Amino acid sequence: MSNLAQFLTVLIAGLVLVIAGVTIAKLISPISKNFQKGEPYECGLPTHGTSWMQFRVGYYLYAILFLMFDVETIFLFPWSTVVRSLGIMGLVSILIFITILGLGLAYAWRKGILKWM
Repeated sequence: MSNLAQFLTVLIAGLVLVIAGVTIAKLISPISKNFQKGEPYECGLPTHGTSWMQFRVGYYLYAILFLMFDVETIFLFPWSTVVRSLGIMGLVSILIFITILGLGLAYAWRKGILKWM
């Protein structure tokens, strides 16, 4: 079997399985005609106020810091797979990278960004 035939077989099988799963879920799922189901969060309580409420800037800073350190941590995984072939220069470069991460965390900690209240 050629590569194209294998690809098409897997593609068609995947599409059939996804369509079958969605169709079966639509057929056997209960249907509820409730107004509150159309609400954004369907918590059962009516919403109060406007959606343009102000939040503390600390929440945004905390989220940005989390994303920054999360994305930078992702860079450690490819490095860990090839660490032996990189030699001493690879080790030095990753130590510099981790040092910069640590300095960024220490700076955020000292500025009080990591405090909730």
